[in-house]
Amino acid sequence: MEDAVSIRPDFLRGSTSSGKHHFFGVFDGHGCSHVARMCQDRMHELVVDAYKKAVSGKEAAAAAPAWKDVMEKGFARMDDEATIWAKSRTGGEPACRCELQTPARCDHVGSTAVVAVVGPNRVVVANSGDSRAVLCRAGVPVPLSVDHKPDRPDELERIKAAGGRVIYWDGARVLGVLAMSRAIGDGYLKPYVTSEPEVTVTERADDDECLILASDGLWDVVTNEMACEVVRACFRSNGPPSPPGCSRPKAVLPPPAGASGGGGGDAVVKGVDKAESDKACADAALLLAKLAIARRSADNVSVVVVDLRRPVP
Repeated sequence: MEDAVSIRPDFLRGSTSSGKHHFFGVFDGHGCSHVARMCQDRMHELVVDAYKKAVSGKEAAAAAPAWKDVMEKGFARMDDEATIWAKSRTGGEPACRCELQTPARCDHVGSTAVVAVVGPNRVVVANSGDSRAVLCRAGVPVPLSVDHKPDRPDELERIKAAGGRVIYWDGARVLGVLAMSRAIGDGYLKPYVTSEPEVTVTERADDDECLILASDGLWDVVTNEMACEVVRACFRSNGPPSPPGCSRPKAVLPPPAGASGGGGGDAVVKGVDKAESDKACADAALLLAKLAIARRSADNVSVVVVDLRRPVP
């Protein structure tokens, strides 16, 4: 298993006065798991650093930063850290699994990164690779990222302009090796494989239902529409959002093993019963993962489901 998941509720605490912002990320490693694990541990911290620098000197950190710039700088620093780590490995350190298989090949390891920052008014998604973020709005799937495949016309042109080639070997691959055109790490394939993310900023709406982040192990065998329907079914079975002022219990139900629910900590819209939201998200993530396996997905599967429902009037 080379995937990693990160859920960081209220990760900008003290850095913004515009309400709570929650960080979610799915990282699909290849070659080994260490770059995905580094992203899991560090990506949110690097985004916080970039955010603080963007709002430095502005009135009480109240001004909204340029999220595209924040995400691009966070991803660039994450890529730098992965590259430096691969180059600075010493013989005295415990061997990584990739080194046990192919010595001195830590720079042959990388990871996709699809990251979402969910705030009170907008959803920011940054994506590098072929993991994906999909918003479900009034039952309709709205992709918030576009997969970075080597044969995507604009990616193919970028790779050729940099002097690289896309070779079809069990699918389109950069230099016949990597089946995605953007990723963190993969130092040996630069500049053809870049870590620069594509960033989307989407205003939240009252009919938003959920956000699904998942590695390509899900999307290879499950459509956006099917994924949204699975989550909506889980939401229906766990009850509707609670009205403001509802006094139902706020106990937290932990997600089942192997699934990641987006209801951890404070990462639930105010007014939605926390226990029901946590359970619905955990059930949906687990069900989607099982569905991908049942449909014979040949890859690792990681899923995060984030509850975006507004409180009922």
